[in-house]
Amino acid sequence: MPRPLALLFALAGLATGPSACAKAEGQAGAAAPVYRGAEPVGLGGDLYGFLVTMEGARDGDEVEAYVTCAVAGFALEKNYRYARRVRTKVTQEAGVWIADAVYTISPTEPRGLMTIDAAAQAADCAERGIPTA
Repeated sequence: MPRPLALLFALAGLATGPSACAKAEGQAGAAAPVYRGAEPVGLGGDLYGFLVTMEGARDGDEVEAYVTCAVAGFALEKNYRYARRVRTKVTQEAGVWIADAVYTISPTEPRGLMTIDAAAQAADCAERGIPTA
């Protein structure tokens, strides 16, 4: 009697095995994001605009993460410690994601809810494999 039960479990494992492999192949076959760069533009005073483009993003959140990383890198490059998001608009055109964002950059922590510590954010971006430029 033990043999038919073992055979049943073995067949059950085979039935679920191919679907698990298909999922792994699908994830591995997904195109990696292509970070096309960020263009900061001074808008006056401590206000900067950023135009960021990328391909292969799954959604707008990934594009917003990239712009946040680009802002952190720019702030550190300018020897500033903080940034604060004013607004971000994300669109997609012909498979290319575009983020048009405005941030303040400052050496001291600005008031507001969407404040970014540039060094901490850049470290997080490095861990996640998102460029800061």
